[in-house]
Amino acid sequence: MRVALLTYSTRPRGGVVHTLALAEALAAQGVAVDVWTLARGGDTTFFRPLDPTVGVHAVPFEARDDESVGQRVVRSITVLRDAFADRRHGYDVVHAQDCISANAALPCVRTVHHLDRFTTPELAACHERALVAPSARVCVSAAVAAEVRAGWGLEPVVIPNGVDAARFAAGALDGPGRAAWAQRLGRYVLALGGVEPRKGSIDLLEAVALVRREQPDVRLVLGGGETLFDYRDYRAAFDARAVALGVVPEVLGTVAEDALPALVAQAGALAMVSTKEGFGLAAMEALAAGVPVVARDLQVLREVLRGTVRYATDPPATARALLAVLGQRPDPAPGRALAATYTWERAARAHVRFYAGLARGPRRRRTVTTGP
Repeated sequence: MRVALLTYSTRPRGGVVHTLALAEALAAQGVAVDVWTLARGGDTTFFRPLDPTVGVHAVPFEARDDESVGQRVVRSITVLRDAFADRRHGYDVVHAQDCISANAALPCVRTVHHLDRFTTPELAACHERALVAPSARVCVSAAVAAEVRAGWGLEPVVIPNGVDAARFAAGALDGPGRAAWAQRLGRYVLALGGVEPRKGSIDLLEAVALVRREQPDVRLVLGGGETLFDYRDYRAAFDARAVALGVVPEVLGTVAEDALPALVAQAGALAMVSTKEGFGLAAMEALAAGVPVVARDLQVLREVLRGTVRYATDPPATARALLAVLGQRPDPAPGRALAATYTWERAARAHVRFYAGLARGPRRRRTVTTGP
């Protein structure tokens, strides 16, 4: 079996992390896998080394400062489609991991990591077509699959994410790495994914401001955030609110892959106050590192994280939950045990079964949930 996995970036966004880990796990199952991606600004390699058994096709995508978000989305689809079109006949399965790569690769399978609402017409059209046009769909949680079913009458297959639990557990044992972060940042609440509306960054800022009234040495640290989209207005609002609240967040941007586990492990808590999530991979990685998690009370996060984290619905409740775990660190064992059940090997085996079902015809494309 030959499989093409497509993603829109080489940078460490959640869907890209998923794509690379799935590709390597599929290759370990004996599947011939190539990853296709857009290589922006001459960045022809991914944010981390990839197992050499996985092929990589990085399609050049030049940066342009004079185009809108909508124009960038349309150009992204066109560039990836043009590069992939002549090669797609060599694959038994074409599997896109986001709306941009799905639009570029139709007909294809599509993983729906989460649903969103967009006001940019080109992006809204990309999102809609990437839901309705693929031949089959995978969701990484039953909650997102239920949204797809309710909104579009479609029946996705549910295959949960894997988690590299061992890597983040090792971060907890990385004394020098943790010490370096502690010296640089002091005590901190960590959030991953950058400053953007879906991540609820301003809500988290409000919550940390409340925490600092009782524990003024606690800092807010944000890592990650590489995206094709333009959140400059939201970032400006975030920065203005930070000044008004007297909070000086540390915005790290993209964190080196080898430094990330220690950064997570050293955090006093990881906060995931996203308004939309598909699985909550960063929270699961924190649990693997033994770090307490405070999460927004979303159905999908309750499904995946279960009773291993504290849930909150607004900034005051988030602040209370953060103060509780910062004051008395909960037993990390349940979270570590849960994270260890979500393996990429299991996810890859489920994908292989799913791909085989596609080959047997439409009657096999039923809703199936696999995972812990």
